[in-house]
Amino acid sequence: MAGFLRLIQRIVEQQKLELIMNRVMNRNKLYTIICCVLTSIGLLGCKDNVTEEITKLQVDRAFSPTGLTATIVDKTGVRLTWKAVNNAKTYTIEVFETADFSGTPTKTVDNITFLQVPYTLTGLTGDTQYSIRVKAVGEGVTDSKYVTATAKTDAEQIFQAVNTAKLTATSATLNWPAGQAATTITFTPGNITLTITAAEVAVGEAVITGLTGETVYTAKLLNGAKVRGTITFTTPLDLGGAIAVTPADNLAILITNANAGDVFALFPGTYNINADLVIGKSISLKGARPSSKPVIVGAAFKLRANAGLAIKDLLLDGTGSIAGQTIVYDEASDNAYGNLSIQDSEIKNYAKGILYINVKALAENITFRGNLIHDVACAGAGFVDFRTGLAKNFLFENNTVFNITEDGSRDLFRMDGTTNFPGTTSIITIRTNTFYKALSKASGRYLYIRLLLNQITFAKNIISDSDNYYTNQASTTLTSVTENNYFNAPNFTASTAANARNDTGTFTTLNPGFTNAAAGNFTISQSDLRANAVGDPRWRN
Repeated sequence: MAGFLRLIQRIVEQQKLELIMNRVMNRNKLYTIICCVLTSIGLLGCKDNVTEEITKLQVDRAFSPTGLTATIVDKTGVRLTWKAVNNAKTYTIEVFETADFSGTPTKTVDNITFLQVPYTLTGLTGDTQYSIRVKAVGEGVTDSKYVTATAKTDAEQIFQAVNTAKLTATSATLNWPAGQAATTITFTPGNITLTITAAEVAVGEAVITGLTGETVYTAKLLNGAKVRGTITFTTPLDLGGAIAVTPADNLAILITNANAGDVFALFPGTYNINADLVIGKSISLKGARPSSKPVIVGAAFKLRANAGLAIKDLLLDGTGSIAGQTIVYDEASDNAYGNLSIQDSEIKNYAKGILYINVKALAENITFRGNLIHDVACAGAGFVDFRTGLAKNFLFENNTVFNITEDGSRDLFRMDGTTNFPGTTSIITIRTNTFYKALSKASGRYLYIRLLLNQITFAKNIISDSDNYYTNQASTTLTSVTENNYFNAPNFTASTAANARNDTGTFTTLNPGFTNAAAGNFTISQSDLRANAVGDPRWRN
């Protein structure tokens, strides 16, 4: 019982202690609140003095601009913007071509007010990397530290439009404002560089020569390594003084009215003739664009009055031709005709042959070079057929002849024994040609030549798929028959025809390995023939 009473007493004493402590803590909270209130009152009393001190802050240096940006305008201008600085009176800009701002500024602009911002720098050089810095300038204080930016100007374009009146197939006149500095002009394609003289700078004009016709050129005007202008132009087609002809023109009338020596440049397209074209004066017909040969359909070229004729880069299609032969000497003469030249052309679909002389006609020179001749029928005539005329020099080289058919026992090259020009030797050269299915009949001859005086060279030709043989004429003078290749053409070396003249010299019988003869692709794969330059060279590349 006594222990229980002592426990009750301890509990009562503890409660009294807690009550006292609570009273003390409440009193401390009150004191804290009072102190805070007094402090606040004190601060409120000082408010006006603090504001006045901040607004009257004194510094000895202008603040640096912020937010500096640089933007290219009009290729060589730089527009600068930045935020205003309170203690700046003006601003200064410096421009350098060095990344570390070393050396002398390229440009300096002082006394810029913020009312002039954005500020555009002018008079800079194109195609140049610049380092730019801006500082604030105050009144009675030190200038601010610089803030920086970079900008690269665009390449300039001070070239003026090309004057087409001064533009030729081989030259161009380029202009820019007089006095504007330049050192070189470069041209592509061709990697041509023209050094500009002081006189050319003074007038702002330079002439470049050695260009190629119908070519797109890009010219760059440079001052040192910096581009000041770029321009592209196309040179006109180089007609070489020739008369331009289009399919809309009447080619027959143009030829009838031609003057001796006229050259006609035919633009691509189809010229439907279907008639004789009488050549009474020496003229030339050529394709204006060799890569796109104009097509002349149904024309027989009739030579008269000792005229010469040059044909180049044309496609002659005999379909509908009223004559059958491509070239016909049509008028007898005691005087020599001018030269006949057929080069880099295609001849097809003629019914009788490609050349016919059955009048007293002496040609100085007849040349067939670099042609594709195919699908020609020898109906009533030889492929090349001289009856009563001859050529002092006959050259047939670098041609491909294929799909030539015969009527009866026609011959590839026929030159009869005319007596019209006694004492005249005909020099006949047939070399580096490819013949494929160019006549194929055992009774047909490649060289039926009976001229009184003749010298024949037949060298480095490919003859493929033919049953013909060379000749059986004692008057055929085979001066040189060498390095020819005969494939599926046994009668050129071993004909048993009466009086046959076989090749008994140096020859081969290799398969040329034509890529696709049926499609007209005679590219050869046989390495020996390629190495020894046998056949039309176009198929050996």
